[in-house]
Formats: sequence, structure tokens, C-alpha cells
Amino acid sequence: SFTMNTYLFAYDLMQFCGHSWIFTNMIIRFLSFGKDSLADTFYSIGLVMRLCQLFSVLEILHILAGIDKTRLFPRFLQITERIIVLFVVINSQEEVQGKYVVCVLFFLWNVLDVIRYTYNMLARTGIYYLPLTWLNFSLCILLYPLSVLAKAFAICVSLPYFESLGTYSVKLPFPFAFSIYFPYVLKGYLLVLFIGMYFIIQNLFSERKAHLATGNVKKKQS
Repeated sequence: SFTMNTYLFAYDLMQFCGHSWIFTNMIIRFLSFGKDSLADTFYSIGLVMRLCQLFSVLEILHILAGIDKTRLFPRFLQITERIIVLFVVINSQEEVQGKYVVCVLFFLWNVLDVIRYTYNMLARTGIYYLPLTWLNFSLCILLYPLSVLAKAFAICVSLPYFESLGTYSVKLPFPFAFSIYFPYVLKGYLLVLFIGMYFIIQNLFSERKAHLATGNVKKKQS
């Protein structure tokens, strides 16, 4: 309906503005301060990044409500990966926040999202610009595996801090005699991360094929 389409356009616009601000801020800071800006990335843009990622959970609700026709499982994996790495791994360990991998990860996320939300906004209005469609569904196939590697590296960097500080590790008293050692959970999640990458890349290729075919048809019709 027109109301739902307007809502989705407003949502995409909000996310576009947020990620554009982050991306522009990162570029300006790097041009102004060089390498010194990399270690300060989380402190300067972390709040806006966290807000954007929290709002992205709405995309799962959009799919469940039927107002967005994106496949649920791949999108769910992508969103939860970011939430876990950003809030559980990076946000909880101050020592990790200053690592260069955080800057790399934020850069990859924002390149993908600025393009994706630009494409989504135009699509809501019935505009399908073929070069933008190609860029949106081709660049993600290249950059998504790199973002997975950056997530995995961030997790590996965080492990010594989780081990030494015992963050999120739980040991229940007698009579339960049950404990959760969180570094083991993170190591197990690394496997889930790479298995999920296989399914998501498959979905990205199928989406690229379908949307580029649709874009070519609409270009011929126009």
C-alpha cells in the first residue's frame, strides 16, 4: 500500500542519512588526522553506528509482517552477525574498540549500506537505475566475505580480553555445577559465521541474477 511504501521509504532514508554521516565522518577524519583517526573510530562514531544497527532489527519485522519481500533467513543472519560483533564483542571490551579492525569493519559496513539504502529508496519510488542496481548486487558479493573476515579477526582479537576479564562467563554454584566459558562460545560462533557466509553468498548471487534480469527488462520497456 501507499502508506507502507511511504514508511519503508522513510526508514531507508533514515538509515541512508545515518550511514552517510558515518561514512563521511570517517573519510574527513582520515584526511584530517591520518592513521591517528583509525584508533579513535569507535569513540567518534560508535553511538550512531549502534543506533543504525539497532534500527536494522526492524528489517526482520518488515519481512515477518510481509511488507518487505526480502528472504528472511539470509537477512536475519546478516543483521544478527553485526549485532553480536558490535554489541557483544566490540562494545563490551574497551581494549578492542581502539583496534584498527574496528575501523575496517565500519568502513565495509557503511560502503555496503550507503549503496543498499540508496538503491532501496529509488526502488520504493519505482526508479531502477541499472548501474546502481549492478553496483548494489555486485559489490556486496565482493565486500561481504571481507566483512566476515574482519568480524572473525575482531573476535580473535577480543578472545584474550574475554579470557582475562571473564566477561559473560558464568559459573553457577552448587548443586548445579554448570559453567559457561564465553571464549569457547565465541570460538564456536566463528564456525557459525563462516557457515552462514556460504548461505548468504548463495542468496546474494541469486538476488543479483534476479534483479539484474528485472532491471534489463524494465530498461528495454522504457
